[in-house]
Order: sequence, then C-alpha cells, then structure tokens
Amino acid sequence: MSEEIPYKIYLSEKEIPTNWYNIRADMKNKPAPLLNPGTLQPLTFEELTPIFCEELVKQELDNDTPWIPIPEEVRNFYKMYRPSPLVRAYCLEKALGTPAKIYYKFEGNNTSGSHKLTSAIAQAYYAKKQGLKGVTTETGAGQWGTALSMACAYFGLDCKVYMVKVSYEQKPFRREVMRTYGASVTPSPSMTTEIGRKINAEYPGTSGSLGCAISEAVEAALNLDGYRYELGSVLNQVLLHQTIIGLETKAALDKYNIVPDTIIGCAGGGSNLGGLVSPFLGEKIRGEKDYQIIAVEPASCPSLTRGVFAYDFCDTGHVCPLAKMYTLGSEFIPSANHAGGLRYHGMTPILSQAFHDGFMEARSVEQTQVFEAATQFARVEGILPAPESSHAIRVAIDEALKCKETGEAKTIVFGLTGTGYFDLKAYAAYNDGNMNDYIPTDEDLQASINKIPHFPGNLA
Repeated sequence: MSEEIPYKIYLSEKEIPTNWYNIRADMKNKPAPLLNPGTLQPLTFEELTPIFCEELVKQELDNDTPWIPIPEEVRNFYKMYRPSPLVRAYCLEKALGTPAKIYYKFEGNNTSGSHKLTSAIAQAYYAKKQGLKGVTTETGAGQWGTALSMACAYFGLDCKVYMVKVSYEQKPFRREVMRTYGASVTPSPSMTTEIGRKINAEYPGTSGSLGCAISEAVEAALNLDGYRYELGSVLNQVLLHQTIIGLETKAALDKYNIVPDTIIGCAGGGSNLGGLVSPFLGEKIRGEKDYQIIAVEPASCPSLTRGVFAYDFCDTGHVCPLAKMYTLGSEFIPSANHAGGLRYHGMTPILSQAFHDGFMEARSVEQTQVFEAATQFARVEGILPAPESSHAIRVAIDEALKCKETGEAKTIVFGLTGTGYFDLKAYAAYNDGNMNDYIPTDEDLQASINKIPHFPGNLA
C-alpha cells in the first residue's frame, strides 16, 4: 500500500555505492570515439593527457569495464551529503488529482546546490593525486563552477572558472559563492584569452555560451604549467561519476519493490540525465526490463529534438576534439534564457547514441511552461527548484496529468537536480510577466548546422 512508503527514502552511509557504473560496457553500439580534428583519427591517451588528468583520460577511453571503483577519499567526501533522498511527491500527486505515483531524486542538499558536486570531487581528487597546482573550467548557470570550487578548496587546488556572460550577470550570488571558495571567476567570452577576443570580435555584445566558455578554459589550461581542464558534463568520465545518482535511486526503489514506468531528466550536456538513467538504461539495453526514458530540453536549445547526429566540435572556439553527438552546430549561440546549465549546443555521445538507437525519447519545452511547473511544484512540495530541474518537473506533471485522463497509476521518477535560490531574477521575470519564450527558426538552426565539419561519413 502507498501508505507504507515514506515521504523520503534514505539509504544509509554504508549503502553508498562503492563503484560507478560504466554503461558503455553494456551498449551494443558504443559511443563513437573522440576524434582529433586535425587528423580525424580517434584521440589517444597521449593526446588527451595534456588537457585532462591521466586517470580521468583512462576513464574517458574505457568502453569495456562495467564497474569502476570509487576511491575511498571520494566516498568519504560523499558521506557529507550522500546518499541523497528519494522523495515521494505525495503533495504534488494530491494537487494534480492524479493516480500516478511520483518520485523525485533530490540532488540539491549540498552547498553547491546541485548534482554537480558528485563529479567535481572525483575530478579534483584525481588532479590532486597527480600533483597538479590547479584546474580550469567553464560554468553556465554556476552550479558546476560552484561545485568544482568547493572540491578544489577541499583538496587545496587553485580553480579558475570561465562563467557564461549572461549567467555571470544574471546570477551574481552564485558567482560570489565560487569566489568565497577561492575560485577566480571570469565572464565569458572574455578578453583574457585569444579565443575570447576572437569570439567578441565576431559576435559583438554576445551573451556567451557554454561552448565559448569551454574554449577559453581549455586555452587557459594549456597555457598554465601544472594545470588541467575539467568539464562538468558531456564527457564519458562525467556521466560515469554521476551514475551514483541512478544507483542510489534504484537501490531506494528496490527497498520497497517499486518498479518505475517512466524516468525523466532535464538535458543540457547530459550529466544529470545520464547519471539518473544509466542503471535503468542498462537494464533496457540488456533486455531485462523496459522503461520509458524521457530527456527534456529547452525549446530554445533543442539539440536532441531538432539537432543532427554528427561529429562536431565540443566548443565554439574549435580547440576541443570532435565528438559524435546530437548537435545544433558548435557556433550556435542560444538565446539568453534562464536555464543556463542547459544552454549547450550538443548532447553527450553516450546519450546521443542511446537516443539514436531508440532507447530513450526527447521533448522540448518553453521556459514559461517550465516556470509555471516550477511554481506549482514549489508551492506544494516546499522546494524552490532550479530552472534546469524544472524542465523535468514540467514533463513529470504532464505525464501525471495524462494518467489522470486515462486512470493509469503509473510510477514516475524524475531528477530534481538542484535548487533555485540563486535564480531569483528568473523567478522575478516570470512573476512580473516579463518572461518570453524564444524558439529558434529552422533557418537559425540551419545556419549553424551548416558549419559542422564536413568530411567523408559525417553528415552523410
């Protein structure tokens, strides 16, 4: 009976997973390898180590090991905020009048305010283990930059953050959290790097994008002795670390013999979505169970729903490798919407391949609808959700309302990736009726898609 299931299902510290799950080991069609843009050959360990930490490169290239041990130092840090709760949304169910059972995995119960800390602490650990002085990175809405700043402070590393300019201006409080943890924060595109100066010259007054910030952070890492670059999404290594979310979710559901019908996550670069769905997606790929898995993205940056599956640059400045992914073109600059963490032109190769193979579906939603759902959720569940997370809330509500029409008592699980307490300018815009929806035209998208690299087999 539903009464037996508590509002919050907590695992004990002893139940924190001891291994990350590498879904690539179970994928029949492996994600395509990263390519050297100069030679169009798969990147080697030797080519990647000047940019990334050596241990992270090993994880990036490992398509075969299903379980990778979590270092004890990382697991000890996890205990400060993990396991995170799986919450039964009884109040939301009642407000919707739906027979659906709704659960959300809440990742906002740490100072960084989001799921990003789970990979940040792992990446900082490997940087420290390698004896580095510091790291560089990019951040959109600021959750990743905040998380990496915290992790670097813990291990005594320097942290240089390039923050997307529109978010730097919209979210000054998150910027100050980063600085409090000792990070330097630069709005991107900046005039401190060659690539930043080039982008500013080509796009005067640009609000920036994650692709721009990535280019600057990589350039900075390559020019600083004893530094490496660390990325908060997209890469295989990041999705690997985030699988602890899905593993905890599955363990909590299994405690009460709950089998979800639908699993929903917001999708920008793919770290949260991949982390949440990987254990379930693995079962689906292996033919053990079937789930409906839904990726939710902004209508203003619709890489899965309107992009193309092709090799493209991971960054706007074209200093990063080529990745095969669903992409809108690396030169696509999204509109300055309030879901800063989802403003990325591509989707991680792992999820792109899974989507291409039909194991998951994707939907795009407009930001006014997203904030309507966020407000409804906040009023009944008592948590102010991040704009990014609210994309998943929107579709979870939509699916629950479908159940209201059909009478089906489906079990819906979604990822509540973080809190929105530093996103109050966005809520103010919605509350004041000043929020607009922007959906790029086909012509807008085609202009950047046309600039995707053309070589034999790409965009065939």
